[in-house]
Amino acid sequence: MDQIVSPAAQVIVSIIPVVGICFAASVIFFALLWKHRENVMLIQRDLYKPPRIDMKSFSLLLGLCLVGVGIVLSVMFILLKPLSWGLLGGLIPFAVGLMLLVYNRISG
Repeated sequence: MDQIVSPAAQVIVSIIPVVGICFAASVIFFALLWKHRENVMLIQRDLYKPPRIDMKSFSLLLGLCLVGVGIVLSVMFILLKPLSWGLLGGLIPFAVGLMLLVYNRISG
C-alpha cells in the first residue's frame, strides 16, 4: 500500500490553486474596469444616477447577520476551547452586529 507520488503530479497539484486565484483576480479586475467605464460614459452623457443607500435597512440587515454569525462562532469556540484567544473570532462579529443594531435603533 506504499504509493509514491511522482514529482510532476506534486507540481501540478501545487500550481492549480495559484492558477485559480490568478484567474479569479483577473475576472474581478475586468468586471470592475467594465463597471468603471460604464459609469464614466453615463457621467459624460449626464445620465448617471448615484446609487441610493438606505442606511437604516442596511444596518439592520448587516447587524442581524453579524449577530447570528457571532453567536454561532462564539458558542462553537466556547465548546471547543473555552477562554482562549480564538473566542475573539466570534465575539468581535457579535459586538459589531450589536453596535449596528444599536445604531439602527438610535437613528430611527
